[in-house]
Amino acid sequence: MEKMPLNKYIDHTILKPTCLVADIHILCEEAKQFDFAAVCVPPNFVKLAKELVAGSAVKVATVISFPFGYSATEAKIAEIILAMVDGADELDVVANISAIKNGDWSAIADEINHIMPIIRSKGKAIKIIIESGVLTDDEIIKCCDIYGIAGIDFLKTSTGYAEKGASVEAVSLFRKHLPESVQIKASGGIRDYETAKKMIDAGATRIGCSAGVAIITGAKIDHLKSNY
Repeated sequence: MEKMPLNKYIDHTILKPTCLVADIHILCEEAKQFDFAAVCVPPNFVKLAKELVAGSAVKVATVISFPFGYSATEAKIAEIILAMVDGADELDVVANISAIKNGDWSAIADEINHIMPIIRSKGKAIKIIIESGVLTDDEIIKCCDIYGIAGIDFLKTSTGYAEKGASVEAVSLFRKHLPESVQIKASGGIRDYETAKKMIDAGATRIGCSAGVAIITGAKIDHLKSNY
């Protein structure tokens, strides 16, 4: 299944509004223990997470204009700059979903064209979240075209806050219409190894979830079963 070790697909995530400092400590300790790709935390916890994963290969990701993407481009840029100052390695930026649903593609293109140089100037990675569960196939394909041309690092399926999260169908559609240089992050409702496996098989190279430990444990159980 994996082109790389399973743990390296996982962005170990906590984004609930009731998140505690203790939760960030646990998240980061688990991420270091299992050598996950990254932790994804709310912006106000970026600095702490960066301190907690120091000395490991775990990157720190945070979200921008989360979860609805309504913020003005200028506000998103301010959030991005502050997150990078605090030590964020990867920025998961929510696209303006309302603009997408209204077919305002010039606004979508203008936003990403303003954001990209700022992130690239600091050598950081950008993931754009488009909330695929509430979009039509045509809207997803148009997003793939715009963000593919912009040269983002990842297109991400979901925030986890819409009525529908990641799906194999959306990941497959992403992969079909994105340049190979743009990776895919599947997130939203991925809670077990079997679901993660399906997303990776469809083309995802990152899995955003709070169930990273359960996924790794499930993979080990599946491996054991296959040997008996």
